[in-house]
Amino acid sequence: MAASNFTTWFAYEKGMRLAKCVSQLARNRFPREEKYSLTDQIRRSSRSVCSNLAESFAKRVYPKHFAAKLTDAMGENYETQVWLQVALNEKYISEEVYQEYQAASEEVGRLLTFMHQNPHKFT
Repeated sequence: MAASNFTTWFAYEKGMRLAKCVSQLARNRFPREEKYSLTDQIRRSSRSVCSNLAESFAKRVYPKHFAAKLTDAMGENYETQVWLQVALNEKYISEEVYQEYQAASEEVGRLLTFMHQNPHKFT
């Protein structure tokens, strides 16, 4: 059963929620000197998950292109996890906050993996 719009996909909904939370986290917890490095990078990668899902929807009639955009979304999600680890290492966030955001990112990752393994449900 193909969704009529990418915004109804669970991966999109969870990814958008994570991107919003990451943006707020970066704004409230990261130091000003990180504005053009860590803050910019983590915001871009978390937002790119959903933009790649939108592109995958547009390319869903071409299975290889659909899969490629899902792979891009997965890569951006993993990149977000790296930036969360950097924020933890720099002590911008606590272990508890890190675990919360890591778990949310892993959930997005599981949903993306399901989509990649079951493209017929989304194309």
